[in-house]
Amino acid sequence: MVSTASARRREELRDFLRSRRARISPGEAGLPVVGRRRTPGLRREEVAMLAGVGVSWYTWLEQGRDITVSAEVLDAVAGVLRLSEAERAHLYLLAGLNPPIASGTTGAEVTPEIRQLIDGWDRGPAVVRDRYWNILAFNVIGGRVFGCADGKPHNCLVTFFTSPRYRGLPELWDAAAPGVVAAYRADAALAPHDDEFHRVASELADAEPEFARLWERHEVGAPLQAVNALRHPEVGELYFDATTLTIADHPNWSLVLYNPRPGSDTAERLARLPRLRLSESA
Repeated sequence: MVSTASARRREELRDFLRSRRARISPGEAGLPVVGRRRTPGLRREEVAMLAGVGVSWYTWLEQGRDITVSAEVLDAVAGVLRLSEAERAHLYLLAGLNPPIASGTTGAEVTPEIRQLIDGWDRGPAVVRDRYWNILAFNVIGGRVFGCADGKPHNCLVTFFTSPRYRGLPELWDAAAPGVVAAYRADAALAPHDDEFHRVASELADAEPEFARLWERHEVGAPLQAVNALRHPEVGELYFDATTLTIADHPNWSLVLYNPRPGSDTAERLARLPRLRLSESA
């Protein structure tokens, strides 16, 4: 028996595919235009031919029938219909498959809008990181707290395992390390054919035996609301509640906001950082 939700999804699939092929003219698809057509766009048999699938199969797909579909065939249909990345993901969902991971914009620069957002976060550090956890941008407090204002590339995973600021609180570091590794492995699993994840993990495993040990456990976990603790060389122990958000325009980027931990004196310690910096430059 077909559930109400399943029936609704199949209706959405039917209407979506019909509307997408209606907007593609035969000429745009590279087909000869012969005579007048009663309806705009491509016919079902033309979509099937261009996608390399059977006419009956495509008709059943568009009708929302309970048939077996594959990512490869959906990609072929998406190509013929010239679907955007968001439309392609929508097609996957309507067809009952998990959508592919959005590729985002490779090499894109952090926009002024995002920079204005993180610069306006004055409660604590704020950073933007890519899918590999490389830091792309940070506010002034973030640069001072994490030591990433030196102009060198910084990766959050590598920093967690190699920075004296994190390793300076060994008990808290030991408690947090398995979750950090599990979250990175979960992110890597979303893109199993992306060698950059493997490169970052492999190089860190060669340099840090503790990471290698945790990485070999193959644990996975979502990045949860977490306490981020470190020992700053100038103001001492800092404790933050870290919240990770996805940036809609760049789904492979994360915005991480840090709030001083309630009950700690982190906010007071942070307030001393500008005075320390000013005294150094005096």
